Amino acid sequence: MDDDTPHLCIQLADALRARSLMLATAESCTGGLIAGACTELSGSSDWFERGFVTYSNAAKSELLGVPAALIEAHGAVSEPVARAMAEGAVAHSRAHLSVAVTGVAGPTGGSADKPVGTVWFGWCVGGVTHSERQRFDGDRAAVRAATVRHALAGLLARV
Repeated sequence: MDDDTPHLCIQLADALRARSLMLATAESCTGGLIAGACTELSGSSDWFERGFVTYSNAAKSELLGVPAALIEAHGAVSEPVARAMAEGAVAHSRAHLSVAVTGVAGPTGGSADKPVGTVWFGWCVGGVTHSERQRFDGDRAAVRAATVRHALAGLLARV
């Protein structure tokens, strides 16, 4: 975790507390790092409801309700799956908003269409789902750290 991440978490915590909102995370390529960053803060139970680590396709379907056919049609690293993960995190929790990430952290697993560093984000806030694709440079740790920062910044911008 770099120096920006704790600051983003503090800002997010303040914004969510001020609005009495609870957050859920749905993570694939980050393996729980977003939830971990959030819960580093004392008192995070005031605004952090739960985190789903859905690394496998089966977990995405079983825990978040992402249709297997959607994953089959678009692949796990895709806009439709990121959106469905974000919506599923809200639907399967007591949270008011969520962030979801699915990507290729590397060093293996990339393709011409989805090179290493490709990450799809989904944010479900106020019943509206937003999505975005990013491509981060660096090794596995760098891609995952950049994903955490971008996920938190995206939440903060949408609260």
